[in-house]
Amino acid sequence: MPPKKRYDITPKEELLKLDKQDLIARIVQLEAHNLQLRNIISKNLSEDSDTKKVKNDKKELDFSKCHFRRVLLRILYFGWDYNGLAVQEDTNQTIEHHLFHALIKSCLIQSRETSNYHRCGRTDKGVSSFGQVISISLRSKFPVSQQFSQQSLENEMPYCKILNRLLPKDIKAVAWIPIPEDMPNYSARFDCKKRAYKYYFPRSSLNIQAMRSACTRLVGSNDYRNLCKMDVGNGVVQFRREILKADVLPVNYQDSELPTSMYYLLIEGNAFLLHQIRYIMAVLLLIGQGKETPEVISELLDVEKHPRKPQYNMALDVPLNLFHCSYDLPGSGWRVDKQQLSIVLSQLQKEWTIQSIKTTMIKEVINELESQYLKLCDGDIKDSDIVMAYTDDLLPGPKAKVYIPLLDRATCSSLEEKIEHHKRKRKVPDTDDVKKLTEK
Repeated sequence: MPPKKRYDITPKEELLKLDKQDLIARIVQLEAHNLQLRNIISKNLSEDSDTKKVKNDKKELDFSKCHFRRVLLRILYFGWDYNGLAVQEDTNQTIEHHLFHALIKSCLIQSRETSNYHRCGRTDKGVSSFGQVISISLRSKFPVSQQFSQQSLENEMPYCKILNRLLPKDIKAVAWIPIPEDMPNYSARFDCKKRAYKYYFPRSSLNIQAMRSACTRLVGSNDYRNLCKMDVGNGVVQFRREILKADVLPVNYQDSELPTSMYYLLIEGNAFLLHQIRYIMAVLLLIGQGKETPEVISELLDVEKHPRKPQYNMALDVPLNLFHCSYDLPGSGWRVDKQQLSIVLSQLQKEWTIQSIKTTMIKEVINELESQYLKLCDGDIKDSDIVMAYTDDLLPGPKAKVYIPLLDRATCSSLEEKIEHHKRKRKVPDTDDVKKLTEK
């Protein structure tokens, strides 16, 4: 048999030596190879699906004979290793993929399409949530007429227990609450009263008071087009939102003065724009570093004076956490399985132990190297000599040698220009309709 053809990665230096025709041939070859791989993967997935179908045909549940209960289900997850909450066509590494795999395999639902599913907030790649909430119709032991008796609530299927057996260790269901029969359209997304996000960061050498002063300027109803990603392509043309609370607080008030002391930005509101909190955090970090003043927030919120957003990178995804979602439902509140909660707590405590040990080991090395560094400075220490890079990676992208203030930077297209661009692609309403929306 002839040896299998290898597709080794060509070094950049070798590619630079190739002429145009060789590069085109290389691209055509790789695209053909990718098509072959996609066909193989598609065939394998199809075979797996057929095999599972044959196995499940004997045990198929007749959902038409089942009772269903509308509930809010609270989910926690660490999103560091996932490509976001929402299902995606090109990857299975999303929160919803694992969640619906568990829901369907446990026969709590027949399919996503029939489950009347809504999510409170769509978190992005790398983002976590301790308080994500979904609304969904789950299979029940009891008919609708009996679902709100105390007996049925106490003896209902152990939803969290069932799901947690099938979910990965970094995704867990922690509580549920029944939705009243007379509120069939109640939605985790549209009926959420308030969402609270936290963004964690070390104190480093940041000016916390300046950041807190900037936060006060964020509170209220404002047009945040300069502090978010304008998602005009998906029909978002109105950027006025209301922030109810914004503040920077220490995680531990007794330990708040060291460079390694942890703080968090707390933001509460009823709704948020795409990447809004990460863009806000990016500006707050610049303020904390002394590169901008708190007044820059007021300037960016003045969209008449600054109709075009300055070009700047949003803050890193990993520290962001959808912390809490608030609802106003009648009844006895969230139902928590004590035994399941103890299991989840046990798993998290074990995970904390490993992560905390790693953090402590790194901190010990930092302390030792800082001591050596100070000795090398021979007691003559200037501010420029002090190494303080704890927050550097929270603002991704290249670092300019000479800092350019936000308001002096090149700007993005204005909202009107983006609307006109997408209108030509028929992705947004007509101009008159857009004008009415933006004036609201």
